[in-house]
Amino acid sequence: MRILLIAANTERISMVALPYGLGLVAAALRQAGHTVAFLDLLDAGELGAAIHQAIRESAPEVIGLSIRNIDDQNRQEPHFLLEKAREVVTACRAASQAPIVLGGPGYSIFPRETLAYLAADYGIRGDGEAAFPALLERLRAGRDPRDVPGVQVAGDRGATTCAAVTDLDRFPLWDDALERPADRESPEFWVPVQSRRGCPNDCSYCSTARIQGRAYRCRSPRQVADAVAALARRGYRRFYFVDNSFNLPEAQALALCRGLRPLAPAVQWRCILYPQGVGEELVRAMAASGCVEASLGFESGSPAILKEMNKRFAPDEVRRISDLLAAHGIRRMGFLLLGGPGETRETVEESLAFARSLRLDGLRVTVGIRIYPGTALARRAVREGVLADEADLLFPRFYLAPGLDPWLQARVAAADI
Repeated sequence: MRILLIAANTERISMVALPYGLGLVAAALRQAGHTVAFLDLLDAGELGAAIHQAIRESAPEVIGLSIRNIDDQNRQEPHFLLEKAREVVTACRAASQAPIVLGGPGYSIFPRETLAYLAADYGIRGDGEAAFPALLERLRAGRDPRDVPGVQVAGDRGATTCAAVTDLDRFPLWDDALERPADRESPEFWVPVQSRRGCPNDCSYCSTARIQGRAYRCRSPRQVADAVAALARRGYRRFYFVDNSFNLPEAQALALCRGLRPLAPAVQWRCILYPQGVGEELVRAMAASGCVEASLGFESGSPAILKEMNKRFAPDEVRRISDLLAAHGIRRMGFLLLGGPGETRETVEESLAFARSLRLDGLRVTVGIRIYPGTALARRAVREGVLADEADLLFPRFYLAPGLDPWLQARVAAADI
């Protein structure tokens, strides 16, 4: 079948982002024998004209639309991004009668709600590499696609399952639709790479499990290293491992570092670490294989708040790992997430002092926590009367502990960190 895939994101939030997940779906569709056209709206110019041209040139039988973010998670001035996505759907409807299939991380958090809001025909929650080709087979044969794991049909009110590919090595790690030659030399551009999916950590506020599930699913380190090497031969030099926690499981991380080591120092990479149990063996292997930056999502410097967030580490563990990274020449980025349950002015000061003491290379501070459905934070918000129920969370709602507004925003703005 002829498929047009559209990356609906038009926002540059924190860094230039390739539509990587949609690229992996494109590669899987080509592998299944379909003809794929690809449109990234981030740099496409006038939205309607770009969509009409792509549809005219590709004559799609099905249109896939990736929803990366629902909003920008900015409590002070939230920007609801689905309004722009609805314009994309409207433009597609005006130019084509092809059914529209939604997917992507934003969609997967709110499958039924997003499908209804955008008035699309189908959605795929979770991994699209196997689910999308299976959906296409059902549509081509005129069969009901509801038996495909992860598929939601417009109008259905029941909850949908989350599609999860067990053997990720079956599918490619790259598609040429993601090529951006002009960005190869830009220090702001990092090629995303995903070596594993899933997260069992159950942080109280996190939506990752709704997108990827709780069980780790890892690609073979050799496949990942070979893919990075192939891209390096094409001129790419900076890579960003978008795994939720690069160091978990540790054996996977060590094996991947061994595979990447022959590419260093020409190839550099960055990653996200869960700051628990990271030892010198892993940090040494990371540095030797080209790692130049690690993000530490410690979120708080208060033991009491870390417990509220269901974190499995203490500030002393974060400090140990931060010092270890610095000793091996790896830049350290940190994140504070202030204002959650149990937060007080005292715990805020504790976190700010802790972050300052780490002497990080960069720190991002967020005030107020976006509430996502199915999380412990959402259940608490309902119990406390912050929410009537979880049904309206498609439109951004935030948790901020009582007594902190507006003091906290002003305190963060004045903080010397």
